Amino acid sequence: MHCHLLLPDLFWPERELRDIYRDLDTPALERLLAKGRRKSDDADAESTAAWLCRRFGVERQTDWPVAPFCLLADGGEPGGRHWLRADPVHLRLDGNQLVLADSGVFSVTQQEAVQLADSLNAHFSADGLAFYPLRPDRWYLRTERAPALETTPLAEAAGRSIDALLPRGADASIWRARLNEIQMLLHGHAVNEARESAGELPINSVWPWGGGELRDTAAAKFNAVWSRDALAAGLARSAHIAAHDLPDSGVDLLRASASQSVNLILLDRLCGAAQYGDAHRWRENLAQLERDWFAPLLEALRQERIGMLSLHALGAGGAFSVEVTRGDLRRFWRRVKPLLAYVEGLS
Repeated sequence: MHCHLLLPDLFWPERELRDIYRDLDTPALERLLAKGRRKSDDADAESTAAWLCRRFGVERQTDWPVAPFCLLADGGEPGGRHWLRADPVHLRLDGNQLVLADSGVFSVTQQEAVQLADSLNAHFSADGLAFYPLRPDRWYLRTERAPALETTPLAEAAGRSIDALLPRGADASIWRARLNEIQMLLHGHAVNEARESAGELPINSVWPWGGGELRDTAAAKFNAVWSRDALAAGLARSAHIAAHDLPDSGVDLLRASASQSVNLILLDRLCGAAQYGDAHRWRENLAQLERDWFAPLLEALRQERIGMLSLHALGAGGAFSVEVTRGDLRRFWRRVKPLLAYVEGLS
């Protein structure tokens, strides 16, 4: 068995913040990084979406085409149309800036999503736009033609001022005007009035991103994908390989996975904390990954239940890959170093 661990935000986005690594207890992760053979194939992967699309042979359009593959994973039929993700968000005024919060910090029901989307569809039907809230927190927007638009992924906008992150391109002015209309329409919506009365954040905008059309995928080298990520699941479905929900731990995955398979495992537990600058939660989540994934998979490698383990670290804090076999673990001359040492090596 060969396991590929995809690890977004393994390194804290702010490289100069060294104290976040102090007293981290991650011996299994540090051993895997120290004993592994360094690969450089992720040096230009600026995001998880970019990494996934490249591995499945999907080229960038104006954006990485996240929306149609997510739509496929959520049971939709992209056809030959152009799609955008149009996820529900909360915009908060902070001084003279609007700061975005995504559904990682608020909940929304399917009924609320449908009611809000129905109002948007009634307003924008003449523009050829159609909103599809297939999931409470994951909405899709179908357009009659592909707009000349480059967008910012929601993960990069969450927790930040949106001023410099709004859509860019020849059609940007049209879409910025539409976003203003959406905000005015949702501001006094009955759903939001009820949410505010209940002490919930209002859903006062949507965030368009990840636009594109469904294109063929290349033959992937994976036999199965394990994740909670819609893009990963959609790419797997398009490539006709198995897509599974992520188990709770490496032990559970080893029980469920065929011994000869090549598995892609997306461990994105660190992303939300990194997006919102929550250092405490990032450290806690890294400790959980150590306990639930790195330690049991290292032990499985020692026992030859796994033939090879590949770790792919992505994010603003740095990007690289290592490959580790049981034989690599015997390289006594490769000294185990703390996680901070790898951060300094990426600087």
